[in-house]
Amino acid sequence: MRKYINIIIVLLSVIAFNACEKDLDLFPKDQISDPSFWKTSEDFELAANDFYFGLLEVAQYIDRNSDIAFGSGPDNVSNGAYLIPANEDNWDNAYAYIRSINYLLMKAEESDLGTGIDRWVGEALFFRAYNYWNLVRKYGGVPKITTVLDVTSPELYTSRSSQAEIIDFIISDLDNAVSRLPVQSELTSDELGRTTRGAALALKARAALYQGTWAKFHGEPDAAAYLDKAIDAAEEIIASGEYGLYKNKGADSYKYLFILEGDDSNEVILARRYYIQRIVHNWTRELWFNAMVPTKNLADMYLNTDGLPISKSTLFGGYNELSSEFQNRDPRMAMTFIVPGSTIFFEGGLWQPTYPGFTGTNATQTGYMLRKFLGEDLNSTQFRGEYDFKEFRYGEVLLILAEALYEKEGSISDTDLERTINVLRDRVNMPDLTNSFVTANGLNMQEEIRRERTVELAFEGFRREDLRRWKTAETVLPQSLRGVKFVGTEYQTRYPALVPGVDITVDSEGFIVADLASARKFESPKHYLDPIPSQQVQLSKGTLEQNEGWR
Repeated sequence: MRKYINIIIVLLSVIAFNACEKDLDLFPKDQISDPSFWKTSEDFELAANDFYFGLLEVAQYIDRNSDIAFGSGPDNVSNGAYLIPANEDNWDNAYAYIRSINYLLMKAEESDLGTGIDRWVGEALFFRAYNYWNLVRKYGGVPKITTVLDVTSPELYTSRSSQAEIIDFIISDLDNAVSRLPVQSELTSDELGRTTRGAALALKARAALYQGTWAKFHGEPDAAAYLDKAIDAAEEIIASGEYGLYKNKGADSYKYLFILEGDDSNEVILARRYYIQRIVHNWTRELWFNAMVPTKNLADMYLNTDGLPISKSTLFGGYNELSSEFQNRDPRMAMTFIVPGSTIFFEGGLWQPTYPGFTGTNATQTGYMLRKFLGEDLNSTQFRGEYDFKEFRYGEVLLILAEALYEKEGSISDTDLERTINVLRDRVNMPDLTNSFVTANGLNMQEEIRRERTVELAFEGFRREDLRRWKTAETVLPQSLRGVKFVGTEYQTRYPALVPGVDITVDSEGFIVADLASARKFESPKHYLDPIPSQQVQLSKGTLEQNEGWR
């Protein structure tokens, strides 16, 4: 069975979590009461089911807060115009889940079920780490809460732990979870989608890489120790043999990984799951109407098929024709962008040639449209998308390992490149990255590893945090967000009524400008962390300090 977590089960677990915590002599006959729950391993499983709804949803306009994506208008996080919010779902939801998780862990300590509930304790520890990860990557250090709070708990006024302390706590929870969780191959068909040892190790690798590189580039201690943890976790996943890259669709596998065909593939470590008539999304249709589109910043990152950047390659086709910049490029570009004139699966099951542009239903702010995540089934075209959002995948693990190895030593061997970066390149038939190639062509290995990460993980929600941990956000994000070249190209011929400077904004080179540099800013250190919601600061009675620059 492809997906199995029943909504009724989730509702039962919610009832269990919200039941009265006091001992009662009589239990209600029409609902589950807390004293009658937590008696079997199955009860703990039911309670753990609810945590899966905290996984990132597919339609979050991910990466619009960075330099590689744009929407129907400027994003106030990307351009630095955002203000301190009174409240924020990211904060509230994470701590709501943490409370429920702490409750399960408290009941586990009180239980006499012993190792019979180890797996569900492992899931709870994983999800506590996951929710703290979502907090720390936005806000830095946050209050560390390990007890079940109520309105009178003194822990309500807990001060913030440091960022490193929260990362350490995340890693500790994950280390405790690993031995309790099954490996992927031990899951039954009905259990596909549950968290595993691989998911715990993947989150550990992600969090440790983040802290290791943050420490390195922000002048904080212990960078090497965290990079070692990232390396060890990634190596353990690889050595397990449980995962590999999805290749079932041959040369087009990268495209199909992110839609229905890639669900439950050997590349998926953990996903936010959707299924028809239960929980669906409308991401394909939103992308048709350009809720998120690529920018020139991303387009220019894709290598030519000779392995060289467009600034160095004789294969680059230029910008004069609609599709010329897509010629002789890394195939992932055409599986991420809609190449003008290529056919897209539309409503009614028809394949339709599509031309991104500036008027009509295909109008975009950059002249680019996104192909990645476009479903090719009828349900996706009719508000009923059921393909999963792949939260953790093997491709990311390979990138983590390559980056951590390089950042720890300042170099990476060809052997390590062969088992990381080049595995990803081989899937799309791109040339290998080697030290001799980098040297011979005047490239920079760090830049090439970061390029590979950006194009492979584009629109999966990593870019802003990457720029912040590398401490390059202050240079990258204040720049103009640009699109296709318009002046003197086939685009101008196709849209002769559009007057540059009147109907559209272009720069001195004739490229579309979606967001001017003059309207963008990134203040250091202020924008390297998000502001704590103001009501949380006010309610803390002075114990919760606001992030620097957000006074």
